[in-house]
Amino acid sequence: MVSICFYFQVHQPFRLKKYSIFDIGHNSNYFDDNKNAEVMRKVAQKCYLPTNKVLLDLIRQHQGKFRVSFSISGVVLDQFTLFAPEVLHSFRELAKTGCVEFLDETYYHSLSYLYDKEEFKEQVLLHRQKIKDLFGQEPKVFRNTELVFNNELANFVQGMGFYKAIVAEGADHILGWRSPNFLYTPKTADNMKLLLKNYKLSDDIAFRFSNKGWAEHPLTVEKYGRWVNAANGNGNVINLFMDYETFGEHQWEDTGIFDFLRHLPSEILRHPDNDFVTVSEAAEKYNPVSELDMHNFISWADIERDLSAWLGNPMQDSAARELFALGRMIRETGDEKLIDDWRKLTTSDHLYYMCTKWFSDGDVHKYFNPYDTPYEGFIAFMNVLNDLKIRAKEVMQSQGRVESPILAQTPISRVLSEAPGSSMVLK
Repeated sequence: MVSICFYFQVHQPFRLKKYSIFDIGHNSNYFDDNKNAEVMRKVAQKCYLPTNKVLLDLIRQHQGKFRVSFSISGVVLDQFTLFAPEVLHSFRELAKTGCVEFLDETYYHSLSYLYDKEEFKEQVLLHRQKIKDLFGQEPKVFRNTELVFNNELANFVQGMGFYKAIVAEGADHILGWRSPNFLYTPKTADNMKLLLKNYKLSDDIAFRFSNKGWAEHPLTVEKYGRWVNAANGNGNVINLFMDYETFGEHQWEDTGIFDFLRHLPSEILRHPDNDFVTVSEAAEKYNPVSELDMHNFISWADIERDLSAWLGNPMQDSAARELFALGRMIRETGDEKLIDDWRKLTTSDHLYYMCTKWFSDGDVHKYFNPYDTPYEGFIAFMNVLNDLKIRAKEVMQSQGRVESPILAQTPISRVLSEAPGSSMVLK
């Protein structure tokens, strides 16, 4: 028997305005509401609404035998409320079926675990409450931002006491000869089950589906069904983890992606030993086959499957370091608006927009990117951060507190000078 576990990541950041040095101290409206609304409504029409309808139809057609899981960031849930409430309604309709599970993650889709574990815990608790309020579920499975994972994180999440399982990337350099189609136990987290993304079968849909240069193009449900069935006897669960925007946005409707999704469950269920499960159902159904040791951090991104898409150059490192150093002080002010603005800056996309890896190749790092270059992204981010420092200083003074040395401004030009290819923005 082989179980199919569909898990979709749903996320959109609050994108920043092209915030200049002249805005610092004068304009604390950092987020581009027009752009964010435009992107949300576009993706809602192309992806969220039509795909949710397909899933709801499939659940009804297969009388509950088709089941899926979602991890939805808090910031995208907030944007549904602001810009596309009909999308939130459609997710709630899916939740009512009993065939859809919601995972926990950080509310602000942040890399907070790497810098501030207390902030990480706070964001997870905020997300947990949001999922309970909106969908009536208390998540049993955790998914960290960008599938960032290692042994220590698994141990920390286990210590929170809510979760039976955690998901991560099935990276080849970790698995070696082993298969992602089994459950494992993370080293140092004996009470957690680890489910790994089968990135090859996931990416066949998410990235290669419309690639006419791919040897397997066109991808039919019959062909994909044969690949899935091949795991019978050589695996327990195939974890198909992908961005939800795969449907209709990354792969446009005219590629046939929706027809593929509509017919795939019937093809999979033709084999009597196959079924669909949510992530927690997979964890309940199957036992781990062995312990897996992931000492270094891994993620879903790029060939390296490491952190270099977010923390791979001096701009990103400096921005993240300054951001989280400031955050500890901002949280102490108790100013809710200030804290929320800061937390929106912790969203990993802001660091991703500063990535210089392969930028000239027009790869995935440019998708939904509001900036023409990584350096523009860095400058806007640091300008916003400096305005936040001014606001924090004013709040501290009003509270009669001692000013923190963190409030000294960061020399952006020095950091930029260390970044290859940045001379064009320094002239």
